[in-house]
Amino acid sequence: MAYKVVRKEVLNPTIFLMEVEAPLIAKKAEPGQFIILRIDEYGERVPFTINDYDREKGTVTIIVQIVGKTTQDLSKVEAGEYLLDFAGPLGTPTPLEGKKKVAVIGGGLGTAIAYPQAKKLHRLGANVTVITGFRNKELIILEDELKEVADKLIIATDDGSNGNKGFVTDMLQKEIDAGEQFDEVIAIGPLVMMKFVCKVTEPYGIPTMVSMNPVMIDGTGMCGGCRVIVGGETKFACVDGPDFDGHKVDWDSAMKRGRMFADYEKRSCAEGHCRIGRTNKED
Repeated sequence: MAYKVVRKEVLNPTIFLMEVEAPLIAKKAEPGQFIILRIDEYGERVPFTINDYDREKGTVTIIVQIVGKTTQDLSKVEAGEYLLDFAGPLGTPTPLEGKKKVAVIGGGLGTAIAYPQAKKLHRLGANVTVITGFRNKELIILEDELKEVADKLIIATDDGSNGNKGFVTDMLQKEIDAGEQFDEVIAIGPLVMMKFVCKVTEPYGIPTMVSMNPVMIDGTGMCGGCRVIVGGETKFACVDGPDFDGHKVDWDSAMKRGRMFADYEKRSCAEGHCRIGRTNKED
C-alpha cells in the first residue's frame, strides 16, 4: 500500500510540511505520537512526530527539516506522489487532561511538535502560553497557527531580528519572574534546549515534560536504539515515550548518544544513497 502526499508546503529554506493520506492513522492519532516512513524500497525507516491530523479528511501532517540524506530525498517528493511506507501512530500520547495553566515551549523544529500539544490543551480549556525560539525571523514557522491556540504567544530569536531577542529559557524565566504559575511546562526541541528549560523550572518545582527523539529503527522497542536513561532506569523512547519527566532525564548520556551517528549520516550524504537493502554488487 502506498501513501499519497496530498499537500506540500515550504515553510522556510530548510523546513517543509507534508500532508499525507493515511486514514487509519488519522483515526487514532493523538498529540505526542509519531509515524515511521520509508520513501521507497531502498529507503531507511525514519520517524517523524505527528504535527497535525484530520480525522474527517483522513490525513496526517508531518513537518520535516532537511538535515540528512533521507530528508533531502523526502524534500523532492511532491504533492500527488506517493510514499511506500507510513506506519503509526506509534508512541504514547502526551497526557494533557486536567491541566489548567501550561507553558508549551518549542525550539526551532520542535515548534512543529509543540503545536499539536498546544492545540489540544486549548481545546481542553487550559490556559496556554506558547514560547518558541528561532535563530532569526526568516526561520519562524507556524506563527498564525499558534496564535489560534495560544492565550499568549512569545516568539524569540537569537539575533533579535523579530524584535524580541533571547532564548526560550530567557522568555520562560521572565514569565516566572512576572508571577506566572504554571501547572506544567512542556518543552520540545534540541536536547540542550530542553535540558536548560529543566534547569529553569527545577528550582520552582514546576513539573516539566520533555519529548525525547533519539535514533529509532523499528518503533516497537525491539531494537533498543532509542534507549534513554530516566530516573536511573533505561527506557525506550518509542514505546515508553517519547515524553518523559525532564527533571529525571540523564541529559549527558542522551546528548552523547545523539552524536553517535553523526559520521554515518555525513557519509550517507556524501555517497548519495542509503545502503539498506542493497548488495555490494548493486553499489
